[in-house]
Amino acid sequence: MFKGSIVALVTPMLGNGDVDYETLEALIDFHVREGTSGLVIAGTTGESATLSPAEHCELLERSYEIIDRRVPMIAGTGANSTAEAIELTRCAHKVGAEACLLVTPYYNKPTQRGLVLHHRAIAEAVDIPQILYNVPGRTACDMQADTVAELARVGNIVGIKEATGSMQRLADIKRQVSDDFALLTGDDSTTCEFVLNGGHGAISVTANVVPAKMANMIRLALDGKAEEARAADAEIAELHRLLFIESNPIPAKWAVAQMGFGELNLRLPMTELSPEHHEPLRQALIACGAL
Repeated sequence: MFKGSIVALVTPMLGNGDVDYETLEALIDFHVREGTSGLVIAGTTGESATLSPAEHCELLERSYEIIDRRVPMIAGTGANSTAEAIELTRCAHKVGAEACLLVTPYYNKPTQRGLVLHHRAIAEAVDIPQILYNVPGRTACDMQADTVAELARVGNIVGIKEATGSMQRLADIKRQVSDDFALLTGDDSTTCEFVLNGGHGAISVTANVVPAKMANMIRLALDGKAEEARAADAEIAELHRLLFIESNPIPAKWAVAQMGFGELNLRLPMTELSPEHHEPLRQALIACGAL
């Protein structure tokens, strides 16, 4: 089972828009040293929507080589076209990824039946563990608990990244799936409570900048040490908030650049963090020991 603190890794880029593989290697080494449980490469935090299919596959291949099995690599392979999602998932399988993360089709707004058919088609086409990803705030598509339960019966659909931040949604899913179905949150600010209420971990944006602190907080929550886990979470609560002060990954990429990992470059339509947010985020990074 996938559990613990898994980083939704940003994709460092050069000024011309190319992927900065030298910085990527430094970032991956940093996260392995800091106790991260796994890495999501080319997820939505990694600006996957701006990558061409060829770039996407190259990023997965080269990342897998850098990681070198030190931690599991989960490949972001979701798309709003089922055919494209299948092709990206095939690419991930070919390079050796341990699993794929598949966001619900954005913009299309499929029905719940459409979601079942979409994910089942990918699962049947590619024999690799697959993790569902529900983030309705970004996709305008909300995968309901009953739909998750139906898909959980597909052999190689092994978990979900549930990013609504709702403890009721967690309870509704948990009640209908097996104990070995990975329940991961994509909402950093509620991660502690998610794990204390029976979740298994997070695919985290905050872990881009404080991986050891995120890993420790989740470990405490998994061990049922609620008071200690909440205290650890309180130390990074302001960071949870500020890393979403503008659309992800804008603040995260600014923070990572401040930490010395490459240049601050995003692909349009993403733009640099607004100046008024620089100092508050800088102070939060200092307070958390990231700077």
